[in-house]
Amino acid sequence: MRRLLILIFCCFSLQFYAQEQQLAYQYYRNGDYEKAIVIFQSLHDNNPYNTSYTNYLIDCFQQLEKFEEANAVINKLLKAYPNQDYLYVDLGYNFQLQHQQDKAETYYNKAILSIEKTPNLGYLVGKTFQENHLLDYALLAYKKAMEVNAAANYNMQIAEIYGEKGDVLNMFNTYLNMVEVNEKYTSTIKNYLAKYVTNDAENENNILLKKQLLKRNQNNPQDSWNNLLSWLYLQQLDYEKALIQEKALYKRNATDLLPITDIGKMAFDKKSYESAKNCFNFVLQNTKDVNAELTAKLYLLQIDMDTNASVENIQSQFDQLFNQYGKKTTTVGIQVIYAEFLAFKKNESKEAILSLKETLKLPLNEFEKGYIKTKLADVLVFNNQFSTALIYYTQVQNDLKNHEIGQAARFKIAQTSYFKGDFDWAQSQLKVLKNSTSQLISNDALALNLLITDNEVKDSLKIALKKYATADLLAFQNKNKEAIDTLQTILVAYKGHPIEDETLFKQAQLLEKTADFEQAEQNYLQIIALKNDDILADDATYYLAELYLNKLNNREKASQYYQKIIFEYPSSIYLVDARKKFRMLRGDEIY
Repeated sequence: MRRLLILIFCCFSLQFYAQEQQLAYQYYRNGDYEKAIVIFQSLHDNNPYNTSYTNYLIDCFQQLEKFEEANAVINKLLKAYPNQDYLYVDLGYNFQLQHQQDKAETYYNKAILSIEKTPNLGYLVGKTFQENHLLDYALLAYKKAMEVNAAANYNMQIAEIYGEKGDVLNMFNTYLNMVEVNEKYTSTIKNYLAKYVTNDAENENNILLKKQLLKRNQNNPQDSWNNLLSWLYLQQLDYEKALIQEKALYKRNATDLLPITDIGKMAFDKKSYESAKNCFNFVLQNTKDVNAELTAKLYLLQIDMDTNASVENIQSQFDQLFNQYGKKTTTVGIQVIYAEFLAFKKNESKEAILSLKETLKLPLNEFEKGYIKTKLADVLVFNNQFSTALIYYTQVQNDLKNHEIGQAARFKIAQTSYFKGDFDWAQSQLKVLKNSTSQLISNDALALNLLITDNEVKDSLKIALKKYATADLLAFQNKNKEAIDTLQTILVAYKGHPIEDETLFKQAQLLEKTADFEQAEQNYLQIIALKNDDILADDATYYLAELYLNKLNNREKASQYYQKIIFEYPSSIYLVDARKKFRMLRGDEIY
């Protein structure tokens, strides 16, 4: 019984203690420093070793300009713990707040000198300077600590301080010095460098980092510099230059082709097909691993499909792959792509459905089954078998609720409901997907939800939206001519309606697919003329620039519209690419 009472008392005391802390922090955050002092003083007296309570107490006194009280707390600690010389920093800062700079510097120097006597204090002295935003003194402290103790390494803290000071060059060099001494730091350093570089190759920090890496690679070649250059080029979406660095690494140590495969996949995802082909061809030339070989061949085949290689050529490639590797678990990826080819390129949806059902009979894990069922449902939607498609999508969503495959299936349910004109059910699914762990799925869900929401206000019966959804379905089914004609009926009947700009843009994309570039140009120009601040205005401007550059061979107009992105849409996702292409067309030298 006695033990139980003691236990209850201890639990009650701990709870009260925790509440006391919370109350003190609340007072501090609210700026009620007088009340905070009362509690922090008590906490500090009972826990003199807890520097957090001490720091809050001192700060409260300083906020109220009670410098004598703050001074008393620090001196009391110095007397009780004479070896804790980092407290001289707090003492000096207390004088600095009173504009007594000479006294402050006397104590700062005393703290720095204490490091020679007690090297292990170097970190605490440097950290205390840093916490008080005395960055130059913090640098001195960390450097002094490393000078008197060869085993000490405060380069990470030093680099961080240079970053706080805006001294990016010294920050980069400090990080790179760490890598030069020990290549194991390379991965860690990338996380820190990522805060200072962007996807814009012309960004000042990007240029500065690249120069330092190239300089070091020339003066003291080592794998880390190629690795970091490759990483930097990937941040800038410059896959060809990243590949050059990875090739250099591979030639020195021909063991791992995975980095080159990864670059190829990233390039493919961004539709940089030439770079992707160069990556996968290099893999094929240098691998004997069947899985690596299959992956490379599959991506090269997908590139041919995306770049409109002839149906006969693609069919021949599939036949060669199946003859060489067979239809088994190791070729599931190829079987799925083949089914998509049958349905979406050859218009043989029944054969595609049969092929995927055969693939499902293989010994597969739940994720592979979910992926294949989703693809099967896609083909069923292509074939207007919506009910059966929804059954498969729902199975995947239920089986893999928290996985990206399950979330993708939920989006497909919403999309299929939208195709059918069931907008309420589509939106109920889309609202759940706004918080998807996949940014791509989340963005797609937001875009589709916005399309429905924006266009139901002036169209209570949703007639225009239903026509638009029908055109969207026709486009999904590769019935581009029918989709363009359906969109045209919307443009005629619903001029001035909120759906007009989406219709013009969708039609322009399809017109490009059917090589009607002049009419696509007119659509983009109409969108720009409708509302210059519309959500699709920068998309239309960018795609028009691309059309002029790549299809209509009008470099002058392309340059004009890239420049329009730069000056009129500075927050556009196309800004970096537009700036790069504008400079290229202007004749600037691009490094």
